[in-house]
Amino acid sequence: MIRTKLLLALAVPALALTETARGDINVGVTLSATGAAASLGIPERNTFELLPTTIAGQKVNWIVLDDGSDTTKAVTNTRKLLSEDKVDVIVGSTVTPNSLAMIDIVADAETPMIAMAASGRIVDPPIRR
Repeated sequence: MIRTKLLLALAVPALALTETARGDINVGVTLSATGAAASLGIPERNTFELLPTTIAGQKVNWIVLDDGSDTTKAVTNTRKLLSEDKVDVIVGSTVTPNSLAMIDIVADAETPMIAMAASGRIVDPPIRR
């Protein structure tokens, strides 16, 4: 529950930074609902199913994909979410290796990312352009 509240507290400001002031807000999520990290990913997936579909009067589309606890699949999901689903923000992944693999892709796309994994390596050192 604390993790859900923290996620929402971080997601709302990130959503406010998006450029879709009048359109739907598309949130792309890649998590590990299967594979080695499924014990973490299944509750995460279940949490996203409970999140509101409207925030501050804006319609929110939660696009949730399973990366199977696989780094390559997390990267594939991230690219799909950015190019096909045109998401405004990315959330994920469940584990550190997947989140680290996603960082360069979201940085190149200049899309905010909220990592659910718990490693200082995700943010330290910060990405420099």
